[in-house]
Amino acid sequence: MKFEAEKRIAIAAVREAAELCQNVQQQMDPGALEKKDRSPVTVADFGSQALICSRLRRAWPEDPIIAEENAAVLREAESHGASRQVFYHVRTLRPDASEEEVLDWIDFGGHKDHAPRYWTLDPIDGTKGFLRGDQYAVALALIVDGDVSVAALACPNLTISSDPGEKGVVAVAVRGEGAELYRLRDMELIGEANVSSIEDPAEAKFSESVESGHTSHSRSARISAMLGISAPATRLDSQAKYVVVAAGDAEIYMRLPSSRRYVENIWDHAAGMLLVEEAGGRVTDVDGKDLDFGYGWQLAKNRGVLVSNGALHERLLSSVDHVLSEEG
Repeated sequence: MKFEAEKRIAIAAVREAAELCQNVQQQMDPGALEKKDRSPVTVADFGSQALICSRLRRAWPEDPIIAEENAAVLREAESHGASRQVFYHVRTLRPDASEEEVLDWIDFGGHKDHAPRYWTLDPIDGTKGFLRGDQYAVALALIVDGDVSVAALACPNLTISSDPGEKGVVAVAVRGEGAELYRLRDMELIGEANVSSIEDPAEAKFSESVESGHTSHSRSARISAMLGISAPATRLDSQAKYVVVAAGDAEIYMRLPSSRRYVENIWDHAAGMLLVEEAGGRVTDVDGKDLDFGYGWQLAKNRGVLVSNGALHERLLSSVDHVLSEEG
């Protein structure tokens, strides 16, 4: 099996990071959050990144890591309170970690440029979902020669129809070898990930981002009406939307550009894209082009993202093109 060690370590890394995130989420003060206190997600973001980057660097010291955070703010005196919380939660899982080690681990994710082989990480994808106690994901992917080759996604609050009594899913994919779904709690195999076989758009279900800053909800509604989709959109934070499509619980995920200048970050899509493709689906931008991971930390040559079960993709592209063309 290709990338066997990478798959194994990626799974261990996102599971450990998910445990830290769950610990932080369980201790959040709802009263503080009403005052827009973002410190819990800051602590979980940094702690998650530290744990994952340390595992990757120990296994593959030469592999660059493109991640969302760096430790500069934690090194500032005014961030002492947040720093102490990050160290506390990391040490809960890594008792021997020193403060300087934790900061260095976070900074391992500071690479920004394309490389022949590199990892990309979103330590918490869906920060507002995390703060609401709703959907978020820990998303990790390995990119080799421009191709996403390994993906691991931990979604601690997600329930899928093939395992309705359990909350918490780990989704894993290796290019050319399919995708699998596991229970987060005990890594019991739920089964292979397979997209749905629905071909009639009227029977399709679609998901989209909760945040209107990430996608145009009004355009999504127009495209859905054009396709004849009658079910209302399911709005989820994070790459949990990719997992839902890969598991066959939705057929379409649209992330339409909210402005001409908006460019997607690779860590928001790399893991989810491979998962859906290995489950039998299709992922392109709104122009029908494959996502291009050859330009560092952003999808600089792509515009928006369309995800489907494959059977509906050409009709989805046609409808999107019609709506965007009307708008000029």
